[in-house]
Amino acid sequence: MDVHFLDQDVGKSGCDPERITSTSGTFHHAARLAKMFSDFGPLTGHMVTHIILMNACAPLIALACNRIWPANQPKSRMPVRNLLFPAMIVQLALLWAWHAPPALDAAMRSHALHLLMQASLFLGALWFWSAIFLIGGHRRWRAILALLITSKIFCLLGILFVFAPRTLYPAVLSGHHAAHLSGITVADQQLAGLLMLTACPATYVLAGIVIATLWFNEISSDTAASPVPVQEARA
Repeated sequence: MDVHFLDQDVGKSGCDPERITSTSGTFHHAARLAKMFSDFGPLTGHMVTHIILMNACAPLIALACNRIWPANQPKSRMPVRNLLFPAMIVQLALLWAWHAPPALDAAMRSHALHLLMQASLFLGALWFWSAIFLIGGHRRWRAILALLITSKIFCLLGILFVFAPRTLYPAVLSGHHAAHLSGITVADQQLAGLLMLTACPATYVLAGIVIATLWFNEISSDTAASPVPVQEARA
């Protein structure tokens, strides 16, 4: 596995304009893909938007700008250990809060609330991934732990969607297609859950594997570079 691209990005200051430009194109493709999947149901299209924003755009932008505090103000930068787990909690709390039936019903009926939901979830994910990529050295275990916890709790929502015997949102209608009274069906809900269960290992678990590989490579390099004690050399 080639992980040198991530190793080169982590710890640098500033933004990469080329990556930001490519990520802006991802937003355009996200809108087109979400519109395509919305034919399967409002919750499926809604979930595709979530996945692209939180699992693709957010980590890409975090890689392009992996310093969330100004590089010329090092004294104002909070320790990484104070950023990661609050970011994880905020991201998970936003995800579950917005998918409570009353909140999702309101968001699907209002363009403004729907935009607020997507923006808050994206910003929460951006904070989380930025904190992940700030982790380095012997503290990489914190990033791996946060990724695994996030993956598990994200997948719980997907499992709930897939195995629920009835729709969890019987009152929710798509505010964007209200004229057609397109509601959330069990099949729509199950497909949305399957998409979540596919996206979790493809992002969080994979990122954990890459970071673990970087960590082990660093340990191997440090061990190989460490000087041999004189007594052992004589022996």
